[in-house]
Amino acid sequence: MWSFRDWRRKRILARLAIEPALWQSVLDSLPILDGLTSEETERLRERSLLFLHAKRLTALPGVELEPADRLRLAAQAQLPLLHLADLDWYQGFHEIVIYPGDFHSPQKHRDSAGVEHEWDGEHSGEAWLQGPVILAWPGVQESGSWEGYNLVIHELAHKLDMLNGDANGLPPLHSSMRVEAWASAMQSAYDAMNVTLDANPDAHTEIDPYAAENPAEFFAVTSEYFFSAPDLLQQAYPEVYRQLLAFYRQDPLARLRGLQKSHPDYAEPH
Repeated sequence: MWSFRDWRRKRILARLAIEPALWQSVLDSLPILDGLTSEETERLRERSLLFLHAKRLTALPGVELEPADRLRLAAQAQLPLLHLADLDWYQGFHEIVIYPGDFHSPQKHRDSAGVEHEWDGEHSGEAWLQGPVILAWPGVQESGSWEGYNLVIHELAHKLDMLNGDANGLPPLHSSMRVEAWASAMQSAYDAMNVTLDANPDAHTEIDPYAAENPAEFFAVTSEYFFSAPDLLQQAYPEVYRQLLAFYRQDPLARLRGLQKSHPDYAEPH
């Protein structure tokens, strides 16, 4: 059956066609994409191009974005959506602003006594409700490997979280998922991390302690680890990994283990 949406999609992709060598250079520069099937890689290419068509990438002075840079960013943005239905998951914003370095942003916090504290915090990324995503260029450049860090995925996870309103660590779950199971897994892990850090703020934590800031950051950080260090996340919080697997409908840990078995560069766990 003829579909206007499919027709429009094909026209956009035809207009945005890129050289295969350029796309291959993007794949070669992002180890986090290693192990994807040819079908997944082609779907990622199409979705990356459609993402760049739909979202404006604004580079501030001091940042120069080449076509490969734009595609690298788009590919990482689309990786979490690769096995989700082709719906408008990244709705509610139209622009990604890229700063040349970390930036200061006003912060507010009301403590348990009701006192409101204000300060300027240094950040490498921010996502605003019904506003743009802001990324620091060095953080974007450092993203894309299996090292437990991915600024692009982290900030766009906040946008998924915000689909239900304010970021609170609960994105719109699929009908096959249970809110109670999600809340139990996330809250238990979040509470355990906070118990550890309350006892010793300098304690070692299995994942970035920034996850203990609030439930929204816990979801963003664990999403980041789900794609960039799935072995560490699964070892630390297996129930959290299981919930994210159900939400994103893909299994990066299986992909990483396959690479460790078959590829010399992945022979030793990181």
